[in-house]
Amino acid sequence: MRSRRPGARAAAMAVALVGGLVAALLHALPAHAATRYEAEDATISQGGVASNHANFSGTGFVDGTNVSGSFLEWTFTAPSAGTATLVIRYSNGTTTTRTSDVSLNGTVISANRSFAATTNWDTWANSTITATVPAGTNTLRVTSTSANGNANLDYLDVTVAAPSTVFQAEDATISQGTVASNHTGFTGTGFVDYTNITGSYVQFTVPATTAGAAALTFRYANGTTVARPMTITVNGTAVNADLVFAGTGNWDTWADLSVNATLNAGNNTVRATATTENGGPNLDRLSVGPPADGERPTTPGKPACSDIGENGMTLSWAASTDNVGVAAYDIYNFGNKVTSVGNVTTAPITGLTPNTTYSWSVFARDATGNVSPPSEVTECTTARSSDTQKPTAPGGLAASGVTANSAHLTWTASSDNIGVRRYEIRSGDNVYGGVDGNPPATSLDLTGLACDTPYALVAVALDAATNVSDPSNTVSFRTQSCETDGGVPSSITQISTGWTIPWGMAWLPDGQTALVTERDDKVASNQFRVYKVTLAGARTLVGTVPNADTTGTDSGEGGLMGAAVDPSWTTNHFVYFFHTSPTDNRIVRMTYDGTSLSSTSTPIVTGIRRSLFHNGGRLAFGPDGYLYATTGDSQQSNLAQDRNSLNGKILRMTTTGQPAPGNPFGTLVYSYGHRNPQGIAWDSQGRLWEAEFGNSQVDELNLIKPGLNYGWPTCEGTCSVSGMTNPKKTWPVAQASPSAIAIVRNVVYMAALKGERLWRIPIGSGESVGTATSYYVGTYGRLRTVIKVPGQNQLWLSTTNCDNNGDAANGSDRIFRVTIT
Repeated sequence: MRSRRPGARAAAMAVALVGGLVAALLHALPAHAATRYEAEDATISQGGVASNHANFSGTGFVDGTNVSGSFLEWTFTAPSAGTATLVIRYSNGTTTTRTSDVSLNGTVISANRSFAATTNWDTWANSTITATVPAGTNTLRVTSTSANGNANLDYLDVTVAAPSTVFQAEDATISQGTVASNHTGFTGTGFVDYTNITGSYVQFTVPATTAGAAALTFRYANGTTVARPMTITVNGTAVNADLVFAGTGNWDTWADLSVNATLNAGNNTVRATATTENGGPNLDRLSVGPPADGERPTTPGKPACSDIGENGMTLSWAASTDNVGVAAYDIYNFGNKVTSVGNVTTAPITGLTPNTTYSWSVFARDATGNVSPPSEVTECTTARSSDTQKPTAPGGLAASGVTANSAHLTWTASSDNIGVRRYEIRSGDNVYGGVDGNPPATSLDLTGLACDTPYALVAVALDAATNVSDPSNTVSFRTQSCETDGGVPSSITQISTGWTIPWGMAWLPDGQTALVTERDDKVASNQFRVYKVTLAGARTLVGTVPNADTTGTDSGEGGLMGAAVDPSWTTNHFVYFFHTSPTDNRIVRMTYDGTSLSSTSTPIVTGIRRSLFHNGGRLAFGPDGYLYATTGDSQQSNLAQDRNSLNGKILRMTTTGQPAPGNPFGTLVYSYGHRNPQGIAWDSQGRLWEAEFGNSQVDELNLIKPGLNYGWPTCEGTCSVSGMTNPKKTWPVAQASPSAIAIVRNVVYMAALKGERLWRIPIGSGESVGTATSYYVGTYGRLRTVIKVPGQNQLWLSTTNCDNNGDAANGSDRIFRVTIT
């Protein structure tokens, strides 16, 4: 072996003492397990791999050339940013200390570092350094600083302690779960075994020295093949309503799953609640550190349909990629989420209706809740049912207890070769109500009827194959007299035709002319036109909105949406539009001189995320003179609870797009926790009311107050979650799917798309609302926008039958005038 100069014993003792002290301090830090990098696998300059001494690790060690400047460089990966413990194993069989510069990612972190003598070449020692490392790839180089060269180098052990705080699950508050230790690999004294029930939870108390963003990392095990999703809330607010805890192979294998959240200064409560009857996974601990990944996965491939049957099919698609990894895929039919799967690229879909077309799109989601852009849409139709026998007709349909707004209906049961699954009450093809079951009940309290109105109704039965029976006998009755307070719709007159998805309406100050937008025309031109329309219904094209875009020619609900006219229009000629651009949803300002629209626009709010569905889009000036806008969650539901996001909100702003004075958070956000709000209007007291699409259960009418949380995605409709505001009225989605609202004489009128009706909801005393009644059920199709005519007890009401759900030909939509008496 080459000669080595004698080392200083005092230096060796000092190194050992400092190394031991550092190791003791680091022992208390939460860390990833050490990862070993053998020297013989590193980059070597002026040296070689040897094995002529004992007790080395791996297949050998590196014997550097006796020259200044010879080096060895390891490349290692840090799983997260944080403090790294770098342990260099070396041997120095001389009596002379070897010195080297140790550099991390090109920067010297220990100059002229001493590698003391180890008695002989078969004895190895550790030299430990701590340094801050970024997440990802790093390099550590050891370069000799004397003619003696480096010591023999065996390996580098890397342990990264993320700057986090660890909270053991067994020390948290547990509801419907137990502390267990019957599996291996956990930390602390045990783990929490969730009870297999929806709603079981573990709640941690997490202190934070300052407010700000943080990453919440859950260490868990799931020994099944079925994902166990949980809702993660911070201080009662959902930061991820559907965090998917996928299988880990067995109960002794643990994994980490992270989600970003905003913590308050002081104590915070972090709750992980099971959302299925399988309960949660086994939960070991919660670690809190710097905010995690914010990069979205790439777009999944267009789904393909296979194994198509009467009640189900299988979807498959090309995988997304992500900088960290895809955690789950969400499957949508139009704007409603149907199911979620883990990191797999197929999904069996069940519970479908025979001979029905579904419009499928797929979104990828990573562990922190970042959601990809939507895939292309695929339309697939289920097979016709082999059951072609319709049920027998219900009999003895009768009405009793008729009031101004309701009636109690009864009938005798139908029979079917397989089984009746639903009864519907109809007038012609229009469905007024229904009852489901196996078998369904044979009575129904039919509500929402218009007062002082004649009805002639029948009952029909449907089986699982949607075969429809012949109708029952007809029952006829007239509802009782109307309440006089607030008035009721007394007549409806068509005033304008030839429209394609008229969406936004805004009156000019003269009250004689309105601006009306068309969302898109489902063809390549997508003109995004703006018209002026007189009281009599005459329309004139005044211009188009530049840089507008749609979110799909044959599907999607983006485009040119809301419109608003500046309260000072007579002097500044400003008008405002909410539209989709190629990159986002945005609010722009243009000028309209009474004849034509300017050719350019000025964006005042940008960065509202766009998606196929859930774009919101309504604009209106409030009685306070500020501009209000509704934004959807863009099919990324956690954004509704993120107050730093503009999505899933009602925004309030100045005419330059700045936060209006008095906004509750000092930002544009006025209220949050919304899914897809599209209707806003103010009552006689200046209070703001809002209509909102639900997912698959109920739609909502809300009374909006600044700073309140309206629940989505934790709540759909009424719930009892602390800190979340319940709606004043809800409807089954089949009866509503509300878009715009208007208020006349303190009565809310709500246009319903899927429900194909105009709802009347009187505002009661305090914050209550009265009995809701419906008009024009099924008569005009999908109703989109309703707006009060200035100075009149009248409404304008538009259809939207040309959209992807209505599927009528371009130019088929209409505008009506409704008189309130």
